[in-house]
Amino acid sequence: MKAGIKLGLLMAIALCVGGCTTTGLTQKKETPTPTVEKKESVAVYYDFKDVLVPEELKIDEDATVIISTPGLTSGVLALRGRVEKNSLFNFFHMNMIKDNWNIVSQIKSPKITMLVFQKANRWAVVNIRENELFTYVEIGVAPTQEQVLPMESGEISLTN
Repeated sequence: MKAGIKLGLLMAIALCVGGCTTTGLTQKKETPTPTVEKKESVAVYYDFKDVLVPEELKIDEDATVIISTPGLTSGVLALRGRVEKNSLFNFFHMNMIKDNWNIVSQIKSPKITMLVFQKANRWAVVNIRENELFTYVEIGVAPTQEQVLPMESGEISLTN
């Protein structure tokens, strides 16, 4: 058994020495460029075609409710993943503006972060909350509500 251990040690030493021989005198003095690959975060559009979501967040089917009609999709898209809350805040703030949403309000607290956006005919609310295992995101998109008010003459007027 001692011979097996010696053989294993000799092989390990030979591998280490063999790996080190590339630093011989014929090597150029150039600094090697690092080959670190930086994985870029990929984002996707799910049910809302103008709300970008980081790929690291996965849909929670049990908590998602989407209603689609011709010309309108609304509801709540529930997601979860292992993404830091402030990173998600920055992601949604930047990408919603890129998708022509106007920021209306934002709230940051230790337990929940909320962003409110508006377009001409829709509202979007992004709630982000973190716990020990996951970060949860709910994206609610709803049409603006037009109020119907009766006028004295019996006519109906639409106002925003």
